[in-house]
Amino acid sequence: MIGGGAAGFFTAVNLKAMCPQMDVTIFERSSRVLAKVAVSGGGRCNVTNTFEGVTDLSSVYPRGHRLMKRLMKGFSERDAYEWFESHGVRLTVQDDHCVFPAAQDARVIVDCLTAEAHRRGVEVLTGTKVGSLAELEDYDFRVVTTGGQPRGEGLRWLEECGHETVAPVPSLFTFKTGDATLHSLMGTVADDATVAIAGTRLKARGPLLVTHWGMSGPAILKLSSYAARQLADGGYRAPLTVNWTSHDDAAIRAELTRLGRQAPGRQLTAVRPFGLTTRLWTYLAGRALGDRAHAPWDSLNAKETNRLVNTLANDAYTIDGRAPFKDEFVTCGGVALTAVDAATLESRHVPRLYFAGEVLDIDGVTGGFNFQAAWTTAYTVCKAISVYSYSLE
Repeated sequence: MIGGGAAGFFTAVNLKAMCPQMDVTIFERSSRVLAKVAVSGGGRCNVTNTFEGVTDLSSVYPRGHRLMKRLMKGFSERDAYEWFESHGVRLTVQDDHCVFPAAQDARVIVDCLTAEAHRRGVEVLTGTKVGSLAELEDYDFRVVTTGGQPRGEGLRWLEECGHETVAPVPSLFTFKTGDATLHSLMGTVADDATVAIAGTRLKARGPLLVTHWGMSGPAILKLSSYAARQLADGGYRAPLTVNWTSHDDAAIRAELTRLGRQAPGRQLTAVRPFGLTTRLWTYLAGRALGDRAHAPWDSLNAKETNRLVNTLANDAYTIDGRAPFKDEFVTCGGVALTAVDAATLESRHVPRLYFAGEVLDIDGVTGGFNFQAAWTTAYTVCKAISVYSYSLE
């Protein structure tokens, strides 16, 4: 294995399970293995997802959904769940369908994979950089599991072997905005917002977190994944619209009318629609009405009601940068899927060379989908190599 990340270890331990007689070595350029796993999910590691409610894989895999649909028939989210539980990791499913270790600690995943590798006799060489296939010509099979390559240099040696690549760009990042008043709401959450890149069909729904630099949370991270290439091409500047409630104009207007009838004499900011926090509702009312934000509900005129509806349903901001978190960095791009066999993930250019994990042009939205891609592609490679090796005997 070239790369000691999630896909590398999962490939190594499963390959040894399928082919006990095979010598398997992991080459890791850094001094630590599985470092990204250890910090993923805020240190909890979102191992996979139940995929409940996912009717189209393109909604969770903006790149590579067709290949994932095929490969998950061989190793699904259910298989991943059972694999970890059968190896001593108890899992739990959250209300949002994300699957985490019951211990809520990523270290149990790291310990599981490293312990299994040790038990099965996998050799792990840290601080070892592989710069060309010529360095591994003594090995019968080679698997590239180097993860995302945000700067692209890590793909050049593969390009020199004839592999088509897709230029890597960031995915799963938060948005910077220039609205200082919004930033003052740092820590405020809208439980169910819909965000969109204005003028496109790109949108995402979920919780939205206001930060001191702009916006984060599942809705923003999903949108960053869907729009990764467009945002990169535009220098991370784009118009953003926010529906703070995920309701349409008619439903928002009906709710405002209902509240006005229930509390006609109360101040607008004293009665919150759709369960918005007091801080967020006060900010939005001020954004829509200025000094009139503290007026009584029954004093609002039609124009002011329209402004409130529009602010709640179609609030406009400008993305003026991204705020990457290196420890949870995900890229879209990598080795083009046209460069590999869709059934085995073997290179179409170099025999007995395989790819698994984020080095491929497959990436998912937040929620455990990227780890599932790592487990699925790794298992696919293991099966292919095991069949190939036994055919040589």
